[in-house]
Amino acid sequence: MGRLLFNLVLTAIVVAVISFFAAPGVAFFAIRSAGDANDAAALSRLVDFGAVRQSLRPQMGGDPRAFQPAPSFLEDPIGAVRRQLEQNPAVRPPDVEAYLTPRALAALTRGEGRLASQRSAPGAEPAMGGPLPSPVYWGVNGARMAVADEGGSRTVFTFARKGPFEWKLVHVGLPEGVAPPTPAPRPAAAPAG
Repeated sequence: MGRLLFNLVLTAIVVAVISFFAAPGVAFFAIRSAGDANDAAALSRLVDFGAVRQSLRPQMGGDPRAFQPAPSFLEDPIGAVRRQLEQNPAVRPPDVEAYLTPRALAALTRGEGRLASQRSAPGAEPAMGGPLPSPVYWGVNGARMAVADEGGSRTVFTFARKGPFEWKLVHVGLPEGVAPPTPAPRPAAAPAG
């Protein structure tokens, strides 16, 4: 009886440890699945939209400085203030909402990078399948996963721990370049006859 109890406890510990470290991967595929299903409620539990919006804004202009860490106020006060002013949405309003629709989020998880914004357009076809993510960084409270497209451009997803087995997407790193413009909505065709 004691040996059985020991095996059960050991099995429970192994399952808990595997679940603890596999949770960011599960969250990644849950975002892809919720995007495919157009499930906004599930996405709101999986994505910190405020943090992702903030991470996408500086990347919209294609400025390589947007990928660099912000200067510390103590080390470079002028550079820190300048960077804050450059990222002010009133000065340069980027269109990040096109990347935050369910279809666009699903396209991002498939490695479509900057082209994922075009999945938000009415009449855009949803993508299926997609490459598997590769871990870039794995820590106790944060994880990064990258998905590469056919050309090798990587979209990087950063997840933050919100509970023992709960992770939320807090940052999306788009491949370098400039975001393509979102196509204008097509007018509805008039019925014949």
